[in-house]
Amino acid sequence: MVPFSRLLAAVLLPLMLFPLLLVTVVHAETKPAPAAGGAVYVIHAKQTVQAGLQSFLERAYKEAEEAHAERVVLVLNTYGGRVDSAEEIGGLIKTSKVPTTVFVEGKAVSAGTYIALNAEQIVMQPGSTIGAAAVVNGSGELIDNPKTVSFWTGEMMEAARLHGRDPNYAAAMTDVNARIELAAIGRTKEKGDIVTLTASEALKAGYTEHLALNVDETLKWLGLNERSVIEVSPSTAERISGWLTSPVAITVLLVLGIAGIALEMLLPGFGIPGIIGIISFVLFFTGHYIAGFAGRESVLLFIVGVVLLVLELFIPSFGILGALGAIGLIAGVVTAAQSAIVALYALLIAFVLAAIIVYVIAKKYSHRGIWNKFILRDKLSTEEGYVSSPSRVSLIGQRGVTLTPLRPAGAVELNGERVDVVTDGQFIAAGVAVEVVLTEGTRIVVKPVSHTSNPNGGV
Repeated sequence: MVPFSRLLAAVLLPLMLFPLLLVTVVHAETKPAPAAGGAVYVIHAKQTVQAGLQSFLERAYKEAEEAHAERVVLVLNTYGGRVDSAEEIGGLIKTSKVPTTVFVEGKAVSAGTYIALNAEQIVMQPGSTIGAAAVVNGSGELIDNPKTVSFWTGEMMEAARLHGRDPNYAAAMTDVNARIELAAIGRTKEKGDIVTLTASEALKAGYTEHLALNVDETLKWLGLNERSVIEVSPSTAERISGWLTSPVAITVLLVLGIAGIALEMLLPGFGIPGIIGIISFVLFFTGHYIAGFAGRESVLLFIVGVVLLVLELFIPSFGILGALGAIGLIAGVVTAAQSAIVALYALLIAFVLAAIIVYVIAKKYSHRGIWNKFILRDKLSTEEGYVSSPSRVSLIGQRGVTLTPLRPAGAVELNGERVDVVTDGQFIAAGVAVEVVLTEGTRIVVKPVSHTSNPNGGV
């Protein structure tokens, strides 16, 4: 069995040190901002809109502002993603001191459309698309809750108005239940439809100011082709962090982490479940640390929670330590995540799936469980060659004489030997002939005989 102190150290050290190592990687891969001003920052955002992209763009825009860049060209190619991340990115673009031009390279649909609408200009690649921004759930199914639809439609329309674009097109991209005339492109958006604009349609509708094949053409149209260009892309650590902070990855890591640690505590000696559990939690907190959501306090809360849960196994506390440990563990995970709701759902799913995994594996390997360390299961049975007392079966049927009254216990002379016996409850006086009728271990049961008998067993 792995000593608890060693297991705790194995959990604590990686959780505290590994995020710091990856932060070093982030800074090592980040290009230093140029000292001279007037540069154009070309920031590549070609991924799902989620926490990792938001964290990367916050870093990139900070660099651009510190370098006093003249403009940010945000290269956008995305199928969309999380609404909350899109709102944060939109706010980042609106409040940035450096104006933004979005270059749509392929597609900027769903949450990507909202991001693009917050930019000062939108330049689209021929053949690219923008729109289809209705709110959907995790399975891709439309959400028809009136409040949710109304809120998101209002957000999209307001983003369109920000730079003088027709808000009706934003509503047509969002509200599935609305019927909207789109005169500029000669179409009517019917109920049940969601609008997606091609590059040429977007140009007619005023949802793009220019069509360009690439970033170079975009810079030339902006009159910035003579400026120095700083390319900014997500670092390796940021790309990994973006994947690790996705809802699916969060759930998988929590399932493996909880199940792995639980199995290592219940079935010590395997080693592999504990290692998998530790690595899963390290990856969970590392991803959120790199993304800027988790701090050391989140890691500390989680570790304290794990320690208290382990102590509950060995110290009777009437469940107090276990309850505090569960609170610490949940608090660590929730405070590390970008969205508390997503984290709680992921934890709930993880606990259920981990419980099933632990039950199945623990049942299969129950003979190796930790509880067997506290239970003596070996039996000193006759079948194993152990005899706890001499067998007295041979005495059954033998007769003797009571040496003392049996009330119901007393002494009898059998074969010249004084033997302690009992009756089945009746009283037998001294000097009465008795017969052995039952032996159970050291217990010998006798009853009186009804005729004159030989004390040594004869008639």
